[in-house]
Amino acid sequence: MTRYLTALTAIVLREALRFVHQRERFVAALVRPLVWLLVFAAGFRAALGLSIIPPYQTYITYETYIIPGLCGMILLFNGMQSSLSLVYDRETGSMRLLLTAPLPRWWLLLCRLIGSTIISIVQVYTFLAIAAAFDITMPGWGYVTALPALMVSGLMLGALGLALSSFIKQLENFAGVMNFVIFPMFFLSSALYPLWKMAESSSLLRDICAANPFTHAVELIRFALYQQFNGVALLWTLLATFAFLALAFWGYDPARGLVRRKG
Repeated sequence: MTRYLTALTAIVLREALRFVHQRERFVAALVRPLVWLLVFAAGFRAALGLSIIPPYQTYITYETYIIPGLCGMILLFNGMQSSLSLVYDRETGSMRLLLTAPLPRWWLLLCRLIGSTIISIVQVYTFLAIAAAFDITMPGWGYVTALPALMVSGLMLGALGLALSSFIKQLENFAGVMNFVIFPMFFLSSALYPLWKMAESSSLLRDICAANPFTHAVELIRFALYQQFNGVALLWTLLATFAFLALAFWGYDPARGLVRRKG
C-alpha cells in the first residue's frame, strides 16, 4: 500500500510542477471560457431570448446558466491537453520509463489521471473566482457541493483523453483528433443551450445532445452548483468514466502491443 501511495504522490506532484512551469497553459485555460462568458453570452442571450431561465427551482440569468458548461469546457480542454502531453512523454521516452515501474500499469495511469484532474479543478475554481469578481455568482455552498461533481466529470473527460492517447501514436495526429472530439462534444451538449430549447429546433439534435456524455457531466456540475443531486447524470457520467478507463487500460496493455508488433 505504501508503494501505491508513494507513486500517487510522486505523479501528482510531477503534474503540479509541470503545470506551474507552464503558465501559458493556465492562462489559455482561463481566457477561453472568460471570452465565452463576457463576450458571447450577451449575444447568445439576445439571439435565443434566454434572459431568464427557470430550470432548477430558481431563476437564473443566461450568464449564470452557462457557468457549469464553461467549467466543463475547462475540464474537457485540460483533459485533452494532459493526454497530448502524455503522447509527447511517450515519444521522448519518459512515459515508457514511468510504465516500467514495479507497479500495475493501470494504477500508474490512474495516478496520472488523478493528477491532471486535480489541476483541472484548480483551474475551474480560479475561473469561478474571476466570474464572481464580475458579479456572476452561484449559491455560496454550491462551490463546495460542486467539488465531487467536478472530480467525477474531470475523471471522465481525462479518461477519454487517456483512451485516445493510447491509440494515437504520433503527436501531430493527436492534435488533429482533439479538434474532432472537443468541438462536437462541447457544442452538442447542454453547455450553452438547454435541451428543451434544442428540441424546438430538432428532436434529433436534442436526442444526440442527450446521449452525449459531456451533457451529463455538465448537468451534474450544474445541479451540484445549486446544491441539488442529479442521480441520472451521475450514473451516466460514472458509466462513461468506467468505459473510457477500460478502453485506456486495454490500449496501454503491453500484451496487446506485443501482439501488434508480432503481427
